[in-house]
Amino acid sequence: MILKAVILGIIEGLTEFLPISSTGHLILANEYLEFTGAFANLFSIVIQSGAILAVILFFRKKIFPKDLTKASLEKFWRLWSRVLVGIIPAGILGILFEERIEALFFNGTAVALALIVGGVVIIVMEKLTIEEAVTDELEMTYSQALKVGFFQTLALFPGVSRSAATIIGGRSLGFTRKVAAEFSFFLAIPTLLGAGLIKLIKTQVSIQKEEILLLLVGTLVSFVVAYVVIAAFMAYIKKRDFKIFAYYRIILGLLVLYLL
Repeated sequence: MILKAVILGIIEGLTEFLPISSTGHLILANEYLEFTGAFANLFSIVIQSGAILAVILFFRKKIFPKDLTKASLEKFWRLWSRVLVGIIPAGILGILFEERIEALFFNGTAVALALIVGGVVIIVMEKLTIEEAVTDELEMTYSQALKVGFFQTLALFPGVSRSAATIIGGRSLGFTRKVAAEFSFFLAIPTLLGAGLIKLIKTQVSIQKEEILLLLVGTLVSFVVAYVVIAAFMAYIKKRDFKIFAYYRIILGLLVLYLL
């Protein structure tokens, strides 16, 4: 079981913030590893906290005010007020429809199709000529933040990828790749924390002592891997586009459909 916790922690850390769908990968991995049931669902929720902590640590200089000066606090508010606006659509629609969507679409076929469609959309977006008008998060309007938030709601469907949806949304609004990716990371913090908290409240699982160790191992592995991935991803997009992730999504989706 420790090995399964390590494998799933690696998958969570690798996929949570890349535009390739962490939920989709975990669904497929859980089926392959025969790790299902109430505790498996709880495990998937808890190990996300490791990935979230990695984002907070990596972007700590942007997330927290440098000092208590008026200028620093104003920058802090300008960023987080937009993040709060951006999470509104997913918060409302998630509460209303997430359980229904999970019941209908949490399966290999739905994940595979979502991976393929998302990959095609990324390729199309990369072929378009985009006027990059937003070069910093602080230049973003509340309207733009809300629109990205609506794109994020697409991630309620497993396999779509929250990261891909928000990055595509940002790019379509004229964000640079760097701004689109960073705002996606910032949106992830309250979105994943809120969704995870709601699921934890609804999940009634009696945890055994040995299962606590599994949760700790999975979370730690997720944190370490996610931090490395975030650093590599931000360096990667300075010079390259997102097509490689699109090709990966399409190939994986086709492979899954073939094996089903």
